Amino acid sequence: MYNPKLKLPVFILAMMSMFNIYAQQGESPYFVIENAKPGAMPLEANKAEVYISGIIADVTLTQTYRNNSDSIIEAVYVFPGSAQSAVYDMEMQIGNRIIKAELKEKEEARKTYEKAKSEGKRTSLLEQHRPNVFQMNVANILPGERIDVRIKYTEKIIPTHGDYQFTLPTVVGPRYHEPSKDNPATFVNMPYSKENKKPEYSYDIDIYLQAGQTIQKISSHSHQVNITKFNDKIAHIGIHDSELFAGNKDFVLNYRLAENNISSGLMLYEHEAENFFLANIQPPNILTDAQVPAKEYIFIVDISGSMYGFPLEVSKKVMKDLLKGLKPSDKFNVMLFAGTSYMFSDTSMYAEEETINNVINSLEEKQGGGSTQLLPALQKAINLPRVDGGLSRSLVVVTDGYISIEKETFELVRNNLDKANVFAFGIGSSTNRFLIEGLANVGQGLPFIIENEEVACDIANDFVNYISTPSLSNIKIRYEGFDAYDVEPKSIPDLLGERPINIIGKWKGNPNGKIIIDGYFAGNKYSQVINISDYTPDSKNKALRLLWAREKIRLMDDYRKVLYDETHKQEMTDLSLKYNLLSAYTSFVAVDYEVAHEGGEPIKTVKQALPLPLGVSNNAIGAEMSIKKVSVAKTGQFLKIGNPSGIEDEVLLASIRLKFVMKISALKKCFADQELTEILLTLKFNEEGMLGGIDFSGELSKEAKECLREQIISWDFSTLNIEALSDVLVPLTIS
Repeated sequence: MYNPKLKLPVFILAMMSMFNIYAQQGESPYFVIENAKPGAMPLEANKAEVYISGIIADVTLTQTYRNNSDSIIEAVYVFPGSAQSAVYDMEMQIGNRIIKAELKEKEEARKTYEKAKSEGKRTSLLEQHRPNVFQMNVANILPGERIDVRIKYTEKIIPTHGDYQFTLPTVVGPRYHEPSKDNPATFVNMPYSKENKKPEYSYDIDIYLQAGQTIQKISSHSHQVNITKFNDKIAHIGIHDSELFAGNKDFVLNYRLAENNISSGLMLYEHEAENFFLANIQPPNILTDAQVPAKEYIFIVDISGSMYGFPLEVSKKVMKDLLKGLKPSDKFNVMLFAGTSYMFSDTSMYAEEETINNVINSLEEKQGGGSTQLLPALQKAINLPRVDGGLSRSLVVVTDGYISIEKETFELVRNNLDKANVFAFGIGSSTNRFLIEGLANVGQGLPFIIENEEVACDIANDFVNYISTPSLSNIKIRYEGFDAYDVEPKSIPDLLGERPINIIGKWKGNPNGKIIIDGYFAGNKYSQVINISDYTPDSKNKALRLLWAREKIRLMDDYRKVLYDETHKQEMTDLSLKYNLLSAYTSFVAVDYEVAHEGGEPIKTVKQALPLPLGVSNNAIGAEMSIKKVSVAKTGQFLKIGNPSGIEDEVLLASIRLKFVMKISALKKCFADQELTEILLTLKFNEEGMLGGIDFSGELSKEAKECLREQIISWDFSTLNIEALSDVLVPLTIS
């Protein structure tokens, strides 16, 4: 029986492979609670706090749920996310109790969870089955209890043509996962609300943007936002009140920085025995025709037996669209490969109409047959003579992916990107996506998948646009007086408008010396120097350690999936444990050693109804399913944060105000019963520049003061470097 005197439930955080998510950007968390009424655990609030510094975003997702049933329940918390994210922390809070997770090997973590669950303890288990889908089960949640779930991850924001985009996904649409040996077919039978119906939980986002360069423009095409610029490099972006329940569409933030030349930057982080760096090279926002180098394309087309029929017919259509998208000044050649390979021409040809038509007519006669060997075809293409040193050469592999592949194939691509860009097109309705995505990853590019002829033209145009503006080609990186090692990528592809370059690695010794970038720009030799001494190692760059490990793990996982090679499993496990990162072989597990209930009481599992993504029809889920209205905590209070004063540093004052703005949702709870008033907080900083006390002026209840003091004292001001013995005044208005 449930004993109300015993105050504690069970969490299992586990990742499921139910969703076949192909996009780089994933989707944010929700709870699944199986086999009980939909209203048993409604989502009350969904909040994201995002700190963007340079090209790195650090995200804390907080979701608030409440068990409105009269039963002890077990929930499943599913959070697909960005495939580029590094998940490094998880905690759940019930009342004042915070349960932190520990990273363990997957099987060990599962055993720990199952034991705690059977003993009636709260416990949590977070597992990963795909890089962008996670699942957390939560058990022994008592009736009436509220749960706050916080998950932290970091990721890089990669700009294209000077435009930066941060995406925070919202809901998971209905999906079907294709079967595989490791993950059998599973239909995700989730209840959904009706189409175009907004979710009944609140949705809030706070973004602190510290760009490091002048911010030219900030916008969101997905939601109405409030934008506050503290200076030309720092801004806060919050969601507009009218979007309080707009959690059925992805939030997308776009911003542009003012930079019209090839630019570079460096971030350094010192951590005990290892130091990490991230160098980035950005293309100019605008290129003249004279600055775009001559381009050469080698199309490597699979005509093996598996391509016979439909896949090869689609390939022919793709080749037509690709070739007709070339400019007359571009050069191209076509290599057909199966068991062997041969070229259409001994040397590359200009993309003139007659030449293109001759190649297309020849392709029409081809039929699929024979085995497939990609490695010798790639070796041959990479070693073709180069007539122009400044030429931007791209190898474009067109295949269904069912080919003989060796580790040496990936290594060949990784080690020769400074000689040729490598792109992969997956053709047909049953493309081997693991291979296409693996080649795209080692080639530092995007995968292109064409399932039928209808989409061939659009995707071919997307590809041509993607590669149309190389600015720096044949890039070599040199290190002088800077002891860099464990660097990725191994070689550097061309700098494209759609693809900046990021080099991440470790370094030894002192942060001195140079990173030298050589290449060709506008047909001429080009060199740029990053002086290491111009940059200072910063504890704020701690995400570099996680991102380096995440990149290594992702690369190993590509090898494992494509080559069916399990030799990397232990290496991935060890790396994940060392850097405290979630992976396919490690899981976060947390156990609250107080007993939630005595055991023996059946635990119900409930499915939480989810909003359909905006624009998705009821037909996506078959039969119409509806849910009862659920209550959402609302407050009529409006809290305004005024401009702080008391010290001369305007940037520091802006940062302090931002602290309050980012925590405004938590602060509003302190004024639930407060009448209209204006108050002034005095933040008192001690000799070490740490917050030592808070004074209040204005009419404020004792409870509100205690609540405010408890909230603000817990904030970390140490990174602001506030001068000792400073008093900072912060005005607040409650209406």
